[in-house]
Amino acid sequence: MNKHLEKRFWEIDFLRGLAIIMMIVFHLLYDLTYFGGCELNLHSGFWLYFAHATATIFIFLVGVSLTLSFSRSEKIHNLRKKVYLKYLKRGLRIFSWGLIITLMTWIFLRDGFVLFGILHLIGISIILAYPFLKLRYWNLFPGIAFISLGIHLKNFTFDFPWLVWLGFMPDHFYTVDYFPIFPWFGVVLIGVFFGNLLYPDCTRKFKLYDLSNFNFTGLFCLLGRNSLIIYLSHQPILIILLYLLGIVGIDL
Repeated sequence: MNKHLEKRFWEIDFLRGLAIIMMIVFHLLYDLTYFGGCELNLHSGFWLYFAHATATIFIFLVGVSLTLSFSRSEKIHNLRKKVYLKYLKRGLRIFSWGLIITLMTWIFLRDGFVLFGILHLIGISIILAYPFLKLRYWNLFPGIAFISLGIHLKNFTFDFPWLVWLGFMPDHFYTVDYFPIFPWFGVVLIGVFFGNLLYPDCTRKFKLYDLSNFNFTGLFCLLGRNSLIIYLSHQPILIILLYLLGIVGIDL
């Protein structure tokens, strides 16, 4: 395969690594609040915006990365027919991890367990995004539409639960991790738009000095390249560390 097509863009890995650090910080504070009895308000103000910014970076980069992988597949003739199957398998794999998160939080949390969290969203978005990838720059408009409708839906509650994954929240609905299709799939589509704008045909359209060889940025890039395994493992590690430090008093 052409080395040009295999090239990773360090700034994307860096931003994903930054989001990983932000996520760990927020979840550490959440664990201290939930298990350790610390009085921190994480549901409004700065920390709410911090959490939303973290998720937005992750989800936006899903769209950018899909743009890059789609461009690569278009350049390889014998992969064109297989690209949707690749997205389907990848999406189902990530969605399956989301289902495992649902099961684990139902066992250990019960109240507020994850029903449709960020892994569910990313898995479904990878599958749903395929027809949108061909729209390229036109994704700006459906992206704005998804986000606008999602913001509008937040003003209402509904007396049925089966569309909660879309953003139709039932009465008294509570979960610790909720990323419905409306508005968050719109963020994926905005990422697709900017992916085509900034990286057309897998080529960076702007000049950027390569900082990936520096220790600081290199560490962030490393985290970004391993974001899924870090996402799946960081919470148990945090809770065990807090327990060993005597900060969290739970029966493990």
